[in-house]
Amino acid sequence: MTDYPKPPFDTPQQSIPGDTAKMNPVPDHGETSYEGSGRLKGKKVVLTGGDSGIGRAVAIAYAREGADLLISYLDEHDDAKATQELVEKAGRTCILVPGDIQNAAHCRDVIERAVKEFGRIDVLVNNAAHQASFDDIGDISDEEWELTFRVNIHAMFYLTKAAVPHMPEGASIINTASINSDAPNPTLLAYATTKGAIQNFTAGLAQLLAEKGIRANAVAPGPVWTPLIPATLPPDAVKNFGKQVPMKRPAQPVELATAYVMLADPLSSYVSGATIAVTGGKPIL
Repeated sequence: MTDYPKPPFDTPQQSIPGDTAKMNPVPDHGETSYEGSGRLKGKKVVLTGGDSGIGRAVAIAYAREGADLLISYLDEHDDAKATQELVEKAGRTCILVPGDIQNAAHCRDVIERAVKEFGRIDVLVNNAAHQASFDDIGDISDEEWELTFRVNIHAMFYLTKAAVPHMPEGASIINTASINSDAPNPTLLAYATTKGAIQNFTAGLAQLLAEKGIRANAVAPGPVWTPLIPATLPPDAVKNFGKQVPMKRPAQPVELATAYVMLADPLSSYVSGATIAVTGGKPIL
């Protein structure tokens, strides 16, 4: 399917972190379109930010590919429960763990819960992120800058460090980077800076974990139609969101799912240290 909605969009502004049901158009996460083929049968997954957006699409795809999931999310309980229902409808286990991953102790609790429930972690998807838009560097408070780093990159370190001892040979770590890693949007200065750090973290991690047989890769999305967009961007940017890429539209979350499945698939055993660009034709060089 390629006839996804194109801007202009008429969707109400929201407060952070946003609500899927209030979006117009409502994002497509693969609810009716994604069909699995057993590529992740029996895998045990920890997924952050799995309540909505890209995370929900990944959760649906992974469940339909045969994986059980623990989903970490902040406090978007309605969205998280909707994702849980979709996973369970696929016949898989879905454990919800709310809480703030900028807290190192909570990150360790997330991994501890996963190990308690599953016995191991086969796939860690570090997907949760915070972003906010500012036209002037003087408008970025110290607290905002620090929050963005704590959620987007510090948590990734805490979760990965805690998970690795419980990951068997053949396990996979997948980090959500961004087209902003290579082509930073100046109005997303803090966010773009963390995404560059994520790409470097992933590249170094892949080398560090190679002897353990654990792979580390990143997915770099371009514009994706998720609740973060009307919650964090100004109205004109939301209205025209996605126009800047060659396909002239944002991705729907389901269009990211196959990249995450490929990187988790044991058949991708020689893929490590890679960044997979899903950018609607906008090159990352």
